Amino acid sequence: MKLRPRQIRRTMLRLRGASLDTWQVWRRRLFFLTGGLCVGLAAVAMAKLADGAQALFKQGLAVSPWLTLAVTPAAFALAAHLARTVFPNSQGSGIPQVIAARAIDDAGARHALVSLKVAFGKIVVMTLGLLGGASVGREGPTVQVGAAIMGAFGRLSPERMRGLLLAGGSAGVAAAFNTPLAGIVFGIEELGRAYDTRAGGLIVAAIIAAGLTSLAILGDYTYFGTTKAVLPFSANWLAVLVIGAAGGLLGGLFSRIVILFGRGLPGRAGRWIAAHPVLFAMSCGLAVAVAGLVSGGTIYGTGYEEARAILHGEDHVDWSFAPLKFLATVFSSISAIPGGLFAPSLAVGAGIGAEARLLFSDAPIGALVLIGMVAYLTGVLQAPITSFVIVTEMTQDHAMMIPLMIAAVIADAVSKIVCKQGIYHALAAVLVAKAEPADEDFPAPGTERGTAKPG
Repeated sequence: MKLRPRQIRRTMLRLRGASLDTWQVWRRRLFFLTGGLCVGLAAVAMAKLADGAQALFKQGLAVSPWLTLAVTPAAFALAAHLARTVFPNSQGSGIPQVIAARAIDDAGARHALVSLKVAFGKIVVMTLGLLGGASVGREGPTVQVGAAIMGAFGRLSPERMRGLLLAGGSAGVAAAFNTPLAGIVFGIEELGRAYDTRAGGLIVAAIIAAGLTSLAILGDYTYFGTTKAVLPFSANWLAVLVIGAAGGLLGGLFSRIVILFGRGLPGRAGRWIAAHPVLFAMSCGLAVAVAGLVSGGTIYGTGYEEARAILHGEDHVDWSFAPLKFLATVFSSISAIPGGLFAPSLAVGAGIGAEARLLFSDAPIGALVLIGMVAYLTGVLQAPITSFVIVTEMTQDHAMMIPLMIAAVIADAVSKIVCKQGIYHALAAVLVAKAEPADEDFPAPGTERGTAKPG
């Protein structure tokens, strides 16, 4: 059959349109993969900077432990000043900013929370805090940095911005801990609180790209080293209930305190803090310094080395480590300096698990420590699936999965009795209220405005 000229032109236009659509799809995928690679590089850089900052601080302590009484308050004050004036919206862990950015409709207000400037400031000021001995982690900030990087690529595809922020934050968790599965779970359970099928592919692609980048530079590793801890089915399983409840109680208490200060204390105390935020941060730094002196220097920084040593039984655990690390993390968090909660929470949980050995002397120390990590992290985050998945991936100890699941469920239930709202979503609501003062439609914890929107 002979085609007429008009039919030929229509066919060519259809084919050309299809090829253009295909090219646009692959171009977007290339942007997402490139963004994931950049997130991986940022995660590696933040890890190196964090380790270097902590090493320098310890060198100062070696000269004289009393230097912390001057260095730590000064570092807190400078970090608070920079976070408020030079890099606004870089305060805290950064995860509330990502959640709020996904909930805000105004592009300008969203950009203010997850811009590249904020990401740069997050890295700089977080490093400054660790130089001063703050009890903060780098993993939460990596979420905000990852979201900011993917958000920058999202300007080429604005309709998928929410999905890109989710993918960037999830890739940040995966690259920071070398836990790709936990990155996916965290994105769904904590950042999104809902599953978006159109964003699912973006999350996986970004995590793969970020993970491969981290793998190429740092090699394959487990965050806390591989463990073979098991908890034989016996009376020692009572430890799951006891540690789960204790972790949930303390984690919920921590979240309630941080949320209270994040919303602003009522009365004269709240007005004084609002009027003198840098002075308040300095006083928090002094409290951390005192806690550090009492602990013998074990509560400064992320707590990674201490938690790893406790898990593998390499060091004697003083009974005061968990409560002092808890207090140091509280003061670091309410000071509003940039820094995350994951690593310090895992360290507190490790201390709780080790102290449970007094009650369960026949139970393996490694098993108790893993349960403590999951229980306290769940109590703080109120994200039980993320908590037990991330600890399992960090140690490659699959034999403990069932006890860890049970501990996470118990801790989550107890935490919600103490603190009704998850810490990240409660703080995100404050940011949304500031960005959109006339908007009273911010979702309650566990829901999300705009989940029906694509990407």
